[in-house]
This record gives sequence, structure tokens and C-alpha cells, in this order.
Amino acid sequence: MNFLWPEALWLLLLLPLLVAAYFWLLARRKKFALRFASLGLVKEAMAGSSRWRRHVPPLLFLLALAAMILATSRPMATVTLPTQQETIILAMDVSGSMRARDIEPNRLEASQAAAREFVKQLPPKTRIGVVAFAGTASLVQPPTLSREDVLAAIDRFHLQRGTATGSAILVSLDTLFPEQRIDVSGVIYGEDHKARGRSLDDARKGEPQDFKPVPPGSYSSAAIILLTDGQRTTGPDPLKAARMAADRGVRVYTVGVGTPEGETIQFEGWSFRARLDEETLKQIAGMTLGEYFRAGSALDLKKVYETLSSRLVFEKKQTEISALFAAAAAVLSLLAAGLSMLWFNRIA
Repeated sequence: MNFLWPEALWLLLLLPLLVAAYFWLLARRKKFALRFASLGLVKEAMAGSSRWRRHVPPLLFLLALAAMILATSRPMATVTLPTQQETIILAMDVSGSMRARDIEPNRLEASQAAAREFVKQLPPKTRIGVVAFAGTASLVQPPTLSREDVLAAIDRFHLQRGTATGSAILVSLDTLFPEQRIDVSGVIYGEDHKARGRSLDDARKGEPQDFKPVPPGSYSSAAIILLTDGQRTTGPDPLKAARMAADRGVRVYTVGVGTPEGETIQFEGWSFRARLDEETLKQIAGMTLGEYFRAGSALDLKKVYETLSSRLVFEKKQTEISALFAAAAAVLSLLAAGLSMLWFNRIA
């Protein structure tokens, strides 16, 4: 625990002085009590209540003062709280390599099954959008609260050639920030429709003049989950696309399906080796303050989505907890006053 105003903690030094003053008053009262004609009268007067009771209200009031001082110092603590993410974009790879059977029944079907369970676990007030990407990327389901529409979009996936990881991030960002008018088509295809598209430098220069980058991970209303099983083969640079996401504060959680060594895939008469580019996926997650996961089996993939669900529903964050100490001080004060009235018919 740390404090925003630690100087206020110096006030705690007053508490020992109050304790000393309390015992001084008790000694002074005892001295005057001895002036009774008979000590029996004193004992008789005190017989109605136990001796320890008279110390309870002052002790509670002292604890209330300590809680008030701690509240004044504005304590901060790491607590688990519900997230405020209103929109989740699922960007899923539908390239030909997803037909590999190293994950039963194959990578695509295992990913679809895990995604379905993930969708069902999210809070009902969270909107979910779906982006499918292969040689290019497209929004197949705009963000919606309808789980049936999202599940139907996931079921409609069909395999295509290429892996445009950067395009998936760009389309996801354009979905989250339509008012920023990101030139997705121009960036992905370019004027000459080259296989790798054009650089994102022009896109970043073309951003609105009033656009101001924010700290990475600071946009708590949305997140992107990027799932892929291969290296980028076409489209814009995914790291530059990730930088655009970081500038908007959006976290990108990356999920790598398969192994870094890869597997030889046969698709539409083509034979190629699909390798998992873990380094790039880790950089994307790190740049945006997201997290990277690798799934080497259907069970791993299911666990990844379960972990993501818990990350996106609850998160640990540094939060000011002054209100808790203030509430504790109020309760202790009321309890002290109530016991004093109940036992001695007075507050002080």
C-alpha cells in the first residue's frame, strides 16, 4: 500500500498523546474519587458496569481517528475490480494453414469452439465484434450485444490464402474508432495493389490533426483479441499497426496457435510450411500492454480463452481506497457513541 498524501501520516503521532491524555484523566478522576466518605460508596457506584466497559468507547474512537487520518493520506492499493471494457473485437485467422490437424479436429474448428465458449462467458453488456483475416481482413460482424449473431459469424468462417496480421489490427481499430476515418483500404491495398501493401507511415501522417496519442493500455472501453497460426505473408506491417493501436490506448491480446517450427500444409494445390511468428505476436502484445498466449492443443486453446475471459471481466489495478477507511471511521465512531449511550447514558 502507498499513499498519495503521505505527509498526512504525521498526524498519527498525535494518537499516543491522546492515549497519554486519556490515562492522565483516569488518574485524575481516581484521585477525586478518593474524597468520598467511604470507598464502599465508590464500589457501589461502579457495580452496575464492568470496569473494562468504560475503556471500549474511547478505544473505538481512537481507532476511528486513526482510520480518518489514513483516509486523509489517500491510500492506494492493488485491488481486483470489474473492467469497464464495453467492446471486444475477435480478430481470427482464417488462412489455409488453419486446416492443419495438429490440433484436433483442426486448428480452425478448435479455434471456433473455444471462441464460442469465450463469447458465452463474457458479461451480457459487453459488445462483441468479429474480424476474419487471411490475405486481407474484413469485419464479418459489427460489435453487437446479440450472442446469436456473433456465434453465427464465427460459424461462417471459410479458409482463404495469405495471412495479413496488420490488416486485422487496422480493421479492428477502424471498427472501434469509426470517427477517426482510418484509411484502411488505402493502407491495405495501396495504389498499385502490391502483395505486401503499402507502408503505414502514410496512414499515420494522414491522421486527423487533432489526434493526440494516449498512453498505451489507457483505453479501458475496448480490447482486441488477435488469433493466428502463421507468419504475416501480406498486408501492412503488424508492428506499425500495433503502434497505431498503442497510440489509441487499445490493448491487443495475441494468441498463437501451433508451433514455432510449423507444419507443412497442402491447400488448393499449394504446399507451404506454416510457422508461428511468436516474436512478432509478443511484440504486438508488449507494445499495447496486452498479453501473449500460445496454444499447442485444443485444451490449451480452451484454457487461453478462459484466462482471457477472466482478464477482460476482472482486472487488478492501483485504486485509491480512501472511501473504505472513511467508512470504517464512520462505523467505529457510531459504535463508540452507541455503546457510550447504552452503557453510561452519555456520549463523551
